[in-house]
Amino acid sequence: MANKRDLKKDINYVLGDIIEAVYVWELANAEKPTKESNAIIDEAIATFDDLIVKVNDRSAEDKKAHFKAINQELEDKGRALIEKINKLK
Repeated sequence: MANKRDLKKDINYVLGDIIEAVYVWELANAEKPTKESNAIIDEAIATFDDLIVKVNDRSAEDKKAHFKAINQELEDKGRALIEKINKLK
C-alpha cells in the first residue's frame, strides 16, 4: 500500500464499480423487483463510509499494518457484494 490517498481511491473505485454493476443489473432486469439490489447498494455505501472512517483514524500505531488490514477488508467485503450481485434473479 503506497499511501492513504491511494487506499481512498481504491475504496472509491471498487465500491463505485459494485454500485454501477447493480445499476446495470437493474436496467437489464427492469421487470424484476429491486428490493434486493437496493439492499446491496445500501450495503456498499455503508461499507464505503466504514472504511473511510478507518482510513482517517489517526490513532493507529502501525500505519502500514493498519492500511493493509483495511485493504484486506475492502477485498473481502467487495467479493461478498459481488457474490450477492451474481445471486440476483
